[in-house]
Amino acid sequence: MNAPAKPAVTALIADDEPHLATHLANRLAALWPELDIVAIAANGQEALERIEALRPDIAFLDIRMPGLSGLEVASRLHGACRLVFVTAYEQYAIEAFERAAIDYLLKPISDERLGKTIERLRASLATPAAAPPEALLAQLRGLLAATPAAQKPAPLKWIKAQVGQAVRLVAVDDICYFQAADKYTAVYTRDTELLIRTTIKELVEQLDPEQFWQIHRGTLVNVRQIAAARHDGPEKISLQLKDRAELLPVSRSYMHLFRQM
Repeated sequence: MNAPAKPAVTALIADDEPHLATHLANRLAALWPELDIVAIAANGQEALERIEALRPDIAFLDIRMPGLSGLEVASRLHGACRLVFVTAYEQYAIEAFERAAIDYLLKPISDERLGKTIERLRASLATPAAAPPEALLAQLRGLLAATPAAQKPAPLKWIKAQVGQAVRLVAVDDICYFQAADKYTAVYTRDTELLIRTTIKELVEQLDPEQFWQIHRGTLVNVRQIAAARHDGPEKISLQLKDRAELLPVSRSYMHLFRQM
């Protein structure tokens, strides 16, 4: 007699950035094929409703979402569910998550880090799930509110570039990519190239990390400008942009972002 098939492990992903939610779903499908993603929620309220309705074994919750945060969703759950918090900022009380045995993923998510999370979840699935204690969630909310990340200035909306004797303002939404150039950083829009003195490292800290991804030590690309990722070989990926003709090479450290494109 054949043994009964084990029930599939189910999961929900909640993230208000669709491309990041899709990226996580794609990487989970590659690294944990037997995992069944039953829903992708676009905000905290939808996540809460779908979790209550579908009762997934695991929920990947973005910390900052419209309506309800990931922590607020967790505190309102009535059933037990294994939680993995997702954050774009390393300052978000990561040590607290680890000490509390509630895992986290830092955007952009690497395969190596996601693999460790999968190992933890598989081990956890061998024992009954317990709802996170409200005292713990309250402590984490307090830590998040007190971290510098919570008080971090709003992401840059404009870039100032010196053009002759004038200062030109460029909306970051109009920028295709930034690239280090000697002592300057080149700013590329659809039809112009400007130079600024702000370094790539400084831009990484000032720009929205969900809109601008670092793809090389000296290159930041506007995610909304990516038309396609070209696989030129087993260890070579270049990006084709919507409004620029040149191809942008992706260094090996950042290739995991585009494996499924």
